[in-house]
Amino acid sequence: MAKRANSELAEPRFKIHRSEMQRCERRWARGIVLALVGWIFALSMAYAQAMKAPPGGAPPQTQSAEPAESSAQARAELQAGTDLTRRGLLEEAIPHLLAAQSAGLAPYAVSVNLGICYVGLRRYKEAIATLNSAHSLGFNTAAIDNLLTQAYLGDGQGSAALLAFQEAVALTPKDEKLYDFVADACTDHHDLALGLKVAELGLLQLPNSPRLHYERALFLAQLDRLEEARPEFDRAAQLDPESYIASLALVQKDLYEDKLAEATRRLREVVRAGHRDYRTLSLLGTVLMHEGAAPGDPDFAEAQSALEESERENSGYSATQIALGKIYIMEDRFGEAADHLEIARRLEPANPSIYTSLARAYQKLGDRDKARLADAELARILAEKKSNAAAPAP
Repeated sequence: MAKRANSELAEPRFKIHRSEMQRCERRWARGIVLALVGWIFALSMAYAQAMKAPPGGAPPQTQSAEPAESSAQARAELQAGTDLTRRGLLEEAIPHLLAAQSAGLAPYAVSVNLGICYVGLRRYKEAIATLNSAHSLGFNTAAIDNLLTQAYLGDGQGSAALLAFQEAVALTPKDEKLYDFVADACTDHHDLALGLKVAELGLLQLPNSPRLHYERALFLAQLDRLEEARPEFDRAAQLDPESYIASLALVQKDLYEDKLAEATRRLREVVRAGHRDYRTLSLLGTVLMHEGAAPGDPDFAEAQSALEESERENSGYSATQIALGKIYIMEDRFGEAADHLEIARRLEPANPSIYTSLARAYQKLGDRDKARLADAELARILAEKKSNAAAPAP
């Protein structure tokens, strides 16, 4: 029984020309699946084992295995959907999983796989409906709650996301990856206050986690609480001095203290050591540009290469798209610049740094209407920020 349940769960290895936009979205969706690999699979193995021999007797009827009368066709649909989900082909997986769902086959496996697909494709309302339905059937697992947290974050429901996250914590309080995944989702959806709360809840359970001290420091710094962030960066580095997290913590501290040369040196060491994840590469490219790299310089070529590799790994990271837009403007590649900046605008529409570059790209392309729209949007965002800053505290 457990073996079959495991095989039916995907191992979640969790403007513009429309064809290019779709390619970017597919790459982003695959990144979401890849980011969760192993974690949900491990939880699902434990869950399947618990359902095989739960403490205190037989499992609840709602958590029973797939019906004996399920057809071979339904099993084939579930297997096809699971395989496609594992490969990051989320849109293609959904019809197969829905067919298995309609047949009443393996409701837990179907719910997890559909949840992965909907979250990866940013179809958050469908993810919420699917995952809440699984809850109503008695499937209360950390994997379900993790996905539900990310779906609520994507849908702008911060309070509901926190409740789902707290349910996941109650089930697996010492699982560092749970806090890490949700903190990343808070960063991606720009909910810094919730991200800080996630990191702090994690530190109550895992007070010596370098990663969670690092996450807390990042959220504090982004919330302009730099004096509180500095000792957290130091703590992350002290807990595991030779680690990747220690290097990143010191890099971020250098950046917030305007020590760009030292940050660049550390980042190059990290990348040479093999840590070529999309965020580190994006940070390296961005820092090199801030140091004044210009077309024709070796540093400029290094920055461009790092950013392009970051974008290939995860095209849904807005910082990379913004930096690439700026690099391509510097190279007079204005059409490509506008493409990347439009992706950034869709990912992070309230970021004012996008619109100045976007207006310039459209001006150079001769599209004055789009340039004016970008300028107008920038003015609106800045006026709103000024208004919010001037508003009296409640």
